[in-house]
Amino acid sequence: MTKTLLALALASMGLPAAAQTAAPSTLAVHCDRLFEARSGKVLGEHTVLVRDGRIAEVIPGRAKLADAESIVLADHTCTPGWTDLHVHLGSESSPQSYSEGFRLDPVDYAFRSVGYAEKTLMAGFTSVRDLGGEVAPHLRDAVSQGLVKGPRIFAAGKSIATTGGHADPTNGFNDRLSHLLGPPGPTDGVINSPEEARQAVRQRYKDGSDVIKITATGGVLSYAKSGDAPQFVVDEVKAVVDTARDYGFRVAAHAHGKEGMRRAIVGGVTSIEHGTYMDDEIMRLMKQHGTWYVPTIYAGRFVAEKAKIDGYFPPVVRPKAQRIGALIQETAGKAYRNGVKIAFGTDMGVGPHGDNAREFLYMVEAGIPANVALQAATIRAAEVLGVDDQGVIEVGKRADIVAVPGDPVADINAVLKVDFVMKDGTVYRTPRLDTPAQ
Repeated sequence: MTKTLLALALASMGLPAAAQTAAPSTLAVHCDRLFEARSGKVLGEHTVLVRDGRIAEVIPGRAKLADAESIVLADHTCTPGWTDLHVHLGSESSPQSYSEGFRLDPVDYAFRSVGYAEKTLMAGFTSVRDLGGEVAPHLRDAVSQGLVKGPRIFAAGKSIATTGGHADPTNGFNDRLSHLLGPPGPTDGVINSPEEARQAVRQRYKDGSDVIKITATGGVLSYAKSGDAPQFVVDEVKAVVDTARDYGFRVAAHAHGKEGMRRAIVGGVTSIEHGTYMDDEIMRLMKQHGTWYVPTIYAGRFVAEKAKIDGYFPPVVRPKAQRIGALIQETAGKAYRNGVKIAFGTDMGVGPHGDNAREFLYMVEAGIPANVALQAATIRAAEVLGVDDQGVIEVGKRADIVAVPGDPVADINAVLKVDFVMKDGTVYRTPRLDTPAQ
């Protein structure tokens, strides 16, 4: 349809023709500094031209563009939008978390997730990988349709576990409930054989997942004794990975214990999440297989701190939180020094949503350079996701831009002061809109 015909058609609906045929707006984002994610270097002043949700041009210096609305970010560093590879947008830890599972309906978690999603976006995270939660695929769709504000979501849906494993939804149920509901199966994300593993992946495809998560070992917050015992055999992991590959899925493996990590790595997973008891042997294996490590230091520190509070966690959970949580930061530093590929993730939902950027500080405390930490949340995160249209500020990529005052490579604390957020060319947060004098 020509522009004239389109204008006439819309005019018949009472819409002004001028609005219908107006050219898409163009934005010129002026940054005093630019974080170049491929090299990990902070460059000088640049102007980023944004059109139709994409980066149209990256121009050194302060460019004057008559046809573009200017956003001047004086004394700011612009970076690509950040990605948190491990969140749970449907929940947030509290002393009531365990009882709420019996009192709340899925719609309650869905309503909560809307606020969590907006907090995450406003903190500078334009993409997340939600690794477990039935709300996430629906929240993803609501965000992509513009119904709610939030980051771009890569959703796992229900995590895949074994019976009694970290993501078995019936852990802690009494005998009466267990007999009433019956044992969960592959449809519920609980498997006990390679055949059931394949069925569970196919069910996630049917449910609209983007990625697969398995719980390869016990976990901290599940209502079960072990936080690190292996919970999949290698053949089950391989069945998950091979089936996931058929659907274009990558597989993330929650894992704290060494043997569970070994089985997951040999089985072909894309990433190890948490990795608490990772040792030199596991690190060599990860480098050999090209496996990514997503440390989630924030979650470890959070649960270790909350374990000191009487009543915050159930008695079966508290010792795991004390023992495992405190170790993750040390493991992350050791993994970096040993050359393991590291990407950014927080396990937010354990801690409060919107505080994701504090993970950068914890990574730096662990001995990871600030520029490497920023790469972990930008270009490296895109590599883990298997996407090539984000994670860098380059022509043709998504116009995801975050800006902070000062230089976050010189002072990583700057990441806690995000005051400009753009996702797909839409500005969600800005300190001011200035039009420079001509």
